[in-house]
Formats: sequence, C-alpha cells, structure tokens
Amino acid sequence: MDRMQHHFDSAPSKVKSHKSPMAGFDDEFTDIVDYILRITYRIWEGKQIGLCYDYYSDDCPVYTMSGITIGAEEVTQNTLSTLASFPDRTLQAENVVWGGNDIDGYHTSHLIKTSMTNLGGSDMGPATNMETTFLVIAHCIVKDNKIIEEWLVRDNYALAEELGFDVHQVAREKAAIPIQQRLKDWNQSELNRVQQSVTHERQPFLGCSSDDSEGFIEALLQNIWNARLLGDVFQSYSNDALLHCSRNQTLKGREEIAAFYAQIIGTVTQLKFSHDYCCSRPNDNGGQDVAVRWTITGNHGGAGLYGEPAGAPLLILGESQFRIIDGLIAEEWTIFDELSILVQIYRARLNIAD
Repeated sequence: MDRMQHHFDSAPSKVKSHKSPMAGFDDEFTDIVDYILRITYRIWEGKQIGLCYDYYSDDCPVYTMSGITIGAEEVTQNTLSTLASFPDRTLQAENVVWGGNDIDGYHTSHLIKTSMTNLGGSDMGPATNMETTFLVIAHCIVKDNKIIEEWLVRDNYALAEELGFDVHQVAREKAAIPIQQRLKDWNQSELNRVQQSVTHERQPFLGCSSDDSEGFIEALLQNIWNARLLGDVFQSYSNDALLHCSRNQTLKGREEIAAFYAQIIGTVTQLKFSHDYCCSRPNDNGGQDVAVRWTITGNHGGAGLYGEPAGAPLLILGESQFRIIDGLIAEEWTIFDELSILVQIYRARLNIAD
C-alpha cells in the first residue's frame, strides 16, 4: 500500500528493532518497533495527519487525564489542533518497549522526547513564542495494522511552565470548565476499579539476582507504593541511579529517589497503586528494559505537595520505563500529568465553595 513511504519515512533513531511477526500488518513494516517509529514520524514530522485514518481504528479510545477521544476522526482533529499551536513539533523516540503478539495484539510503550515552539493559541492560553522540550510516554495496543487502544501521558506541568504560564492559574482556569462526560465516567470507573482490586499486601523481595525482570519490578512497585516499604529503593536501585520524572526533573541516587516516592505517598493519602500492564525487552547493556502502565488513586490529604490539602479524590494515570543493568535499576523514566492533579484539586475546591 503506497502512502508516500519513501518521502515520509522514519527519521534515523537510536531505538533498535527486535524482529517480531507481523501478520495482519502492511508488508513494509519489518517489526512492531518499526511500525511505531515509522507511523509516528509520518504523521508528525511528515505532516501527513490524514494517515491517522489509516493507523487508528474507528472506535479507538485514547485515554489522557485531560480528556478522552474516540476513533480516528477525533485523533486526527486533536493532532491538527496541536499542530496549529505548535507547528514545528518533533517527536524523538527515546525507547520502545513492547509485549504481546500479532494475533492478540502488540502492546508498545513509546518513550518520546518532544520539542516545539508555541506559535499559536492553545488550551493553556495565547501563543507565547516560547520553546519547550518535555517527555511523553504512549502505551498503544496495535492489531491488524491499526492502533485499537491508547493511554497517553504527557508532562503537562513542564509544558505549561516552560511556555511561561503560571501552572496554578492554568489549573484553576481548567477546573472552572465543565469536565468532559467521558472523562468523568472513566475517572469514576477507574477509581472504583483500583480501590476494589488493590491491597497493601507485601510481595517477596526478588532482589538483583532474579532473572524475572518483570516480576522484580512488579514486586518492587507493590512494596513501595502499596506496602509502604520505601526501603526497597536502597536494595533495588544502583548508587548513582537516575530518575527522570515530571516537571522535567532528573533525580540522582537512592536518597533522592526514595524522597520522590515519600513525597507522593505522604501527599496522596489512602493511596492505592495498580500496575495495569508490564512488558520487557533486552537492552544493549546486557540487562532488561521494563515498561509499566499504572494507575494511582487516593485523596489529597497531605500537605507535602500541591498546597493546603483539599481532600479531593485523585486519579493519576502514569507510565514508567526501568533500565535494569547488572540486576539493579540504573535509570528510570516515570511520567504522569501533574497539571491534571492540580485541576482535580482546584475543581474540588470550587465545588466546596459552591
């Protein structure tokens, strides 16, 4: 099928492909990583926005904390709206971790560093002509040459801040807008799901000798978030480990990483963490890269972050990638939308005021 692939081919990338069967996909795609890199480049850098009709199913839901789109038509319009605000946007693939298969569907965790200039008005305000670079992780389910479901997490706090906006003012303005009904219904269903399914039970610590990288990460996350065993950080991360997280922060070392977890757990009371999907691939250092899509629920009951506690119920959608080398986590990318957390808090305060 000719989609001008020779002109709008994928740019050179540091992400390496690992051969995978591609039944049901166009012959041009050599594996699932090639598919993700190639279609992303064609749609964004190639400005072939209409290819969204080819690569998204008609009923594909795309979940974000700011709203939910359904189907290729809405994905296409959202992409056009973004390019109207940021016409020079580029998406540099940092890593793609994948699981699944071509029969049941591939799962891909696509870590992206995106750069752009705010040359048009956006949902945050008028154009500022400022440049911004921040991280995104997109988790897609792909089957028969189309994306059939997607969870998209952007560091919108960093985006607003780097564009020169007052992040709290942006959040207050967004909180005053009626919430999309789809988003409201999904938020409630996710709150119910996590609250009913997650326990505080601790998992046996697998340790750096484990050859089960996915089990190692899943047990670690259960123990840190749900069992409140923050000390597992000191057994699981290397001394000079890096954590790239929201607000374009990079934390270094076990102490800073443990403090990151402590701040969130201390702020979001009754916190429950659900690891919703996990997959892994070998990395170039002889270890494993592990991707996790996750959900947190709880209440804004602590003052550690986000100001005076509002008691607001919180839903946080997040995605992480962990790079394991010699049995320890050497680098982590954990992205979630802190701007959306502020919106939930300010919306609760508005409701109280009403």
